[in-house]
Amino acid sequence: MEKELEINGMKYRLVETVSNNYRIVRTKSAGVFAGNLISLEGDTARVENARRLWFWSGAASLSQLSIDGLKNPSNCKFPEEVEWVILNEVIEILPCTEKAINSIKGVPIWKV
Repeated sequence: MEKELEINGMKYRLVETVSNNYRIVRTKSAGVFAGNLISLEGDTARVENARRLWFWSGAASLSQLSIDGLKNPSNCKFPEEVEWVILNEVIEILPCTEKAINSIKGVPIWKV
């Protein structure tokens, strides 16, 4: 059951995140990746076991994806993981819930 917090008549949904370093990382020009954030120096990140999120379906935004995962994993285009990637011009980093992690990892590998 979801927990809610009410402050001054406004209700907020509380989301539990896990204590891990699995993150969705969005860059200015290289796209979006999901994986283990190892380091962040300025706007440069090292992400291990990184998967590029080329196209997703079933989440309205990266924020929703990081919390709820995907509703249509078979319609997503996520290539296989790479051992690591260095990402420049990082503009957004989102923590992921266990539900989101399982959803991202469950998307079939997209190849052409």
